[in-house]
Amino acid sequence: MNPRLIFVTGGTRSGKSNFAQDLAHSQKGRTVFIATAEALDDEMGQRIASHQRARPSGWDTVEEPRHLGQAVQKCAGTHDILLIDCLTLWISNLLTNDPLSEAEIALEVKSLIHSCKTESSTVIIVSNEVGMGIVPVDRLTRLYRDIVGRANQEIASEADEVFLVVSGISMKIK
Repeated sequence: MNPRLIFVTGGTRSGKSNFAQDLAHSQKGRTVFIATAEALDDEMGQRIASHQRARPSGWDTVEEPRHLGQAVQKCAGTHDILLIDCLTLWISNLLTNDPLSEAEIALEVKSLIHSCKTESSTVIIVSNEVGMGIVPVDRLTRLYRDIVGRANQEIASEADEVFLVVSGISMKIK
């Protein structure tokens, strides 16, 4: 298997996570799901539990809400396929929980891309397309949208394949 960087994007509840899981499942080798979500409330805990139940039982799971580049480096040594779900929650964690500046987050994204491109595993990254809606009314949400949009562009430009998922239907756009 040739290592690849695959980027999967789409709107909320578009089916992108299911598509990415099916794509990872179709590959041969040991798979790890790198989860960026944190159960900060009951509703998010329920969402995480639902996602966990939907994963194949043979997959490993690593929960990494902040240090994705390091997680990729660590997991690539022991796994053939790495599925990161999702970039948008990771950026939210960096922007609100730590918090990092826009420039610091940009460096984290570059570090993640470098880790993905230099390891011998196939990496699948899931991210929301956040730029197709209305312009947010508050500064933090606009900053978040801008950071995610730039990160998505950078990863898509470096990816070997890019998929857009709309209403459960995937389209290969690169």
